[in-house]
Amino acid sequence: MPGALKTLSHASLQQAAHWYVQLNDQQVGEQERLRWQAWLAQSGEHQAAWRYVERVGERFAPLHGDGASGAASQALRGTGRTSVTRRQTLKSLLILTSGSLLGWSAWRQTSLPDTLDRWTADLSTGTGEIRESRLSDGSQLWLNALSALDVRFDARERLLRLRAGEVLIDTARDPLRPFRVQTAQGLLRALGTRFSVRQDDERTLLNVFEGAVEVRLANDQVNVVQAGRQMAFSQTAFEPWRAASMAREAWRRGVLLADNLPLGQLIEELSRYRQGYLACDPAVAQLPVMGSFPLKDTDQALRLLEAALPIRVEKTLVWWVSVDAKA
Repeated sequence: MPGALKTLSHASLQQAAHWYVQLNDQQVGEQERLRWQAWLAQSGEHQAAWRYVERVGERFAPLHGDGASGAASQALRGTGRTSVTRRQTLKSLLILTSGSLLGWSAWRQTSLPDTLDRWTADLSTGTGEIRESRLSDGSQLWLNALSALDVRFDARERLLRLRAGEVLIDTARDPLRPFRVQTAQGLLRALGTRFSVRQDDERTLLNVFEGAVEVRLANDQVNVVQAGRQMAFSQTAFEPWRAASMAREAWRRGVLLADNLPLGQLIEELSRYRQGYLACDPAVAQLPVMGSFPLKDTDQALRLLEAALPIRVEKTLVWWVSVDAKA
């Protein structure tokens, strides 16, 4: 999720989405537009939330061919806040991007650097995509949704650079060439291993399922993580190890495993497999979740959550879904 989006409250985003629905009604009247303008003028956060919802809506509409943004765009032009020339330019840029290699799945909730990472990487995946690859040395890897990595093999070493997302690796033996994975926080060396590496904003998360992995940080601190252990680290410090999480391997089979996982974290994970906006109300974000959920059918996963927890799944639009407290 982009940094700018993180600063917007769940309530403001939901209000903006509801206004978007109302303004897309072809029968919208002048009084409704005036109420929307009053809401918009209340705060800069409302304006930022509206801009975000509108960008998502305009980006998604061409894929469905429903022209969903027409009435909202007309309402905006009627306010005089945004010139026709600027709006037309923005719309043209959005349509151009929708036809590019980036696609909606690459743009949906990511910043431009993240998008370019996946566009220019040797191997990459989009929303909901899990990619299996066999490398030239016989090693096998699985790339999780919204991930990107580069492969750099030569006569001296085998190196993967994880730019974004998560990879599960089953390494092949090669005594002459060490197998390494570079992340933003450190350099990992596999010691005959099956392991997963996840690149988050400020840390790397390592889970070792077989063998061991040596981790070297930028400040030359070194740690060896054994099979059955999980360790997160920044550029300058290691966090205490914990038991390896089977969830960091289960996604390869299209399963999201939750073992007392906070609902907010589960929804954030699920959003990587669903087109559009999916978010959780902070009021229910700490609810603990147990069970397994299908990643290939996020609607079914949401239904299972709704049946098990005191929540409701609100589908404001086909591309805008919120998990809220049950009324």
